Amino acid sequence: MQAKFGTTPDKMDYVTLGRTGLKVSRIGLGCMTYGTAPAGDLKMGRHAWSLSEEDSQPFLRQALDLGINLFDTANVYSSGASEEVLGRFLKRNARREAVVVATKVHGVMRNEPNGRGLSRKAIFHEIDESLRRLGMDYVDLYQTHRWDYETPIEETLEALHEVVKSGKARYIGASSMYAWQFAKALCLAERRSWTRFVSMQNHYNLLYREEEREMMALCLAEGIGVIPWSPLARGRRKRPWKTEISKRSQSDQFGNGMYSRTEESDRKVVDRLGEVAERCGIPRAQIALAWMLGKPFITAPIVGATQPHHLKDAVAALSVRLTPEDNASLEEPYEPHPVLGFS
Repeated sequence: MQAKFGTTPDKMDYVTLGRTGLKVSRIGLGCMTYGTAPAGDLKMGRHAWSLSEEDSQPFLRQALDLGINLFDTANVYSSGASEEVLGRFLKRNARREAVVVATKVHGVMRNEPNGRGLSRKAIFHEIDESLRRLGMDYVDLYQTHRWDYETPIEETLEALHEVVKSGKARYIGASSMYAWQFAKALCLAERRSWTRFVSMQNHYNLLYREEEREMMALCLAEGIGVIPWSPLARGRRKRPWKTEISKRSQSDQFGNGMYSRTEESDRKVVDRLGEVAERCGIPRAQIALAWMLGKPFITAPIVGATQPHHLKDAVAALSVRLTPEDNASLEEPYEPHPVLGFS
């Protein structure tokens, strides 16, 4: 029987999530890839590159072995299968108190009027469903996956507050939205004495830095933990420009739509990344993550893994210290992008 996770490996760093006392690893494991939805299930929840439960196990095991304690999933990932796979693995291999489990609510789970969104009805139903799939009594971080334009934010915040007070979630977080929306939510929570968002999971990487305009400054000022998604631009920064065709790159319409309109400027950034990586003698992914980890507003990038070296590179990046000249070189080719990832 494998040893239960609970010790602290030498290579991992841990920090508090925002102004909470919750300690999270500086690298989080994104679990969108793990678990496959049945054929014919909701299109939004199915991905051609998803791994079966059996094929997912080595990466979840590797994460524990490397000292990663933050596991991020969502109810829509493979229509709930990701939560099931993660929950079963952690029950067999980890003590519940030793890991930090984050999931999300908002996306389409059922083809019916109340089968999505952030209404009181949807939140109360979906937290119970997520806990059932995870096989847990609570989640550590319950996140709004996107902004719900059809539900008053007051209704959403009060419902999330009650989820925390019921003991079904320890903290609440948010994901991609405009800075004015996040500021409004933080202000309302304080005025009404409701539970406050402690984290922001937004789209941020060397190819997409629009969040630096307002959101990152807001998070830094308000003590919000930042746990970005797609820190490697869905794999586009790990290799020379368009030199590798993967199942994900061929079928990821969401990711391809985000980066297809700025190809020339993105190519310059990727080329510059390759130059810095060659000069330093380490993989591109390590350089890209080291650049991000050096930002004062970053808590823990959420990294996906489908190859053994993905997590090894991510953890190795913790010991990489780029010079000011390296950072300036990486950032110099960037050009403004359309605002993306909020829908």
